[in-house]
Amino acid sequence: MKRLAYSLIACAVTLALTACDGDDGAQGLKGEQGAQGEQGLSGSDGQNGNNGVDGQDGNNGNNGNDGADGQDGKSAGAGLVRIATVPNGAEVTGLFLTQKGDLFFNVQHPADSNSVEINGKMFNKGTVGVLTGVDFNNLPSNIVNSPVPKSTEETQIVMSAIGQYQVLGQTGDIFSDLGENGLAGGLGVHYGINSKQEIIKNDNPDFNGFIATSDNEGFLFTNWESYPGGMSRLKMSKDTKGTWSVTEAMMVDFDSVQGTAANCFGSVSPWGTPLTSEEWIVNSRVDTTTDASWNDPANTRTDGIEALVSPDFPNPYRYGYIAEIKNPTTESPDVVKHFTIGRYEHENSVVMPDRRTVYSSQDDTGGVLFKFIADQPEDLSSGTLYGAKLKQDEGLNDPAVTGFDIEWVELATGSNANIETWVAQYDNISTADFVDGKTSYISMADVQAWADGKATYPTEAEGGSPVTAGKPMDDRVAFLESRQAARLKGATAEWRKLEGISINHDRVLEAVTGQDLIANEIVDKAYMYIGIADLDNTMIDGEGDIQLSNRVKDCGGVYRASIDNSYNLTRIEPVVMGATYRSSLTGAERCDVNQLSQPDNVIVMNDGRIIIGEDGFQENNTLWLYDPKSK
Repeated sequence: MKRLAYSLIACAVTLALTACDGDDGAQGLKGEQGAQGEQGLSGSDGQNGNNGVDGQDGNNGNNGNDGADGQDGKSAGAGLVRIATVPNGAEVTGLFLTQKGDLFFNVQHPADSNSVEINGKMFNKGTVGVLTGVDFNNLPSNIVNSPVPKSTEETQIVMSAIGQYQVLGQTGDIFSDLGENGLAGGLGVHYGINSKQEIIKNDNPDFNGFIATSDNEGFLFTNWESYPGGMSRLKMSKDTKGTWSVTEAMMVDFDSVQGTAANCFGSVSPWGTPLTSEEWIVNSRVDTTTDASWNDPANTRTDGIEALVSPDFPNPYRYGYIAEIKNPTTESPDVVKHFTIGRYEHENSVVMPDRRTVYSSQDDTGGVLFKFIADQPEDLSSGTLYGAKLKQDEGLNDPAVTGFDIEWVELATGSNANIETWVAQYDNISTADFVDGKTSYISMADVQAWADGKATYPTEAEGGSPVTAGKPMDDRVAFLESRQAARLKGATAEWRKLEGISINHDRVLEAVTGQDLIANEIVDKAYMYIGIADLDNTMIDGEGDIQLSNRVKDCGGVYRASIDNSYNLTRIEPVVMGATYRSSLTGAERCDVNQLSQPDNVIVMNDGRIIIGEDGFQENNTLWLYDPKSK
């Protein structure tokens, strides 16, 4: 009934929602709203209109100090609102929006020279936090930009346009006030798998995922990105004023899977389990014909593998996957690495509402967008892996307008159990096995033979690996050297810094099934959003499937991918790009402070707006709010 009623007013609703930003932009251009106090504030949002030109219109009316939003008379770009900035040296990580509207985000690797103290805290180490006092699921449409930091104090703290940033924990915190529920070793502290000795205090908190156990209580999981990797779990509760208290702290035990490497971003599955991504650089560069040499005794620091301190010499094929934290709210959560989703530099994975289809991004030069379809819902232990083949719009190459159609190339079907038997065959390789000019691991000749459909692996004389030489062919290549396998099967291996991918579960489910899940709106089309930190290198080299111009380059941008009724991605289009990259300038000036600068991760709100975190050139990276309807 609701859908039929809304169909009669859909256009009016769309116009009204669009007017919150788009029409305000038009008013800002007229300069009339500057004299109207609060509406002038909305005009400031609209000044987000035409890529900075509207900053001059802000001066026309001054918008009741809204011109100060840009501080130098400039405002943010079209549709962009500066929600917050983070301290010197830091990037914005860990974006996570709960069903109750709590927005978590982290201050990753801030400058250790930061010395300004706020509420007893200095932002000179990795920080996990949340914006309190605001429900991001019911956010006003006319939020005014937070100012670009100017003073020493402003550049060393979290400044926000709405809400107050509450620090939940920082690197090394032991939560001594919690007694036995504290963390003796310290938050973000990692230990050797065998030695149990402290290896690193990690200033790199990344992904956050909140698992609610009641309306105002739950567990916050946070990735700590280093070698070896780590994940913390904070049990927390929220009072009636919206302030959080930590009641229990722990670091997740990854010993059962021989540790993790560089836990980067992640997601929470529709069935409530955190999915943590290993972004360990697995030396799968797409432009190389050189075989892996991880066990070279002269260079065992390749990719930082020695820091894992596994038994004897670490098996590289045990790292570079998506790990699922099962039973996440129990005393001892279980960890399962899903070899099925492939081995590469994972930024994060997102599970579609069908609870079977998983999309994964590869954060590297020459990366691939992967898809995995599980055999059974809520069970990622077996299924089929695919790579995306892109077709660029004919006659276009500017990043702001150029899209891509998608076809999916099937790679292989497998199970965790079967793939693990292949992984285990490389467990006992050590530096003693290294032979100069050869590899102890899967060789490029092996990958090529698999892609060519050969019946057997090549012999060692033909360039094959000693583990598989001359043996019957299997599909280990697809899961252990996924990028190379996808490339040789025809998938597009040309993304550069393919970062966070995100959906709003309910918006996608309503668009596909027609269920009434989103209030006051008919959602008949939904998207997966994709952050790209750099549009350079393999994306602008004039070769292959992606041949964009270099205008945007390192300023990056955000794309969206259309989702069909089978949860299949069919097309990728640009949503919002950073400013024109100015290679003649240095530092932060290369990308306009009022535009995107190397977006990292993205989340989608219930109302369709997106929140974007930067990892860019700016002295103070930004947490942006963007309304696609403003485009």
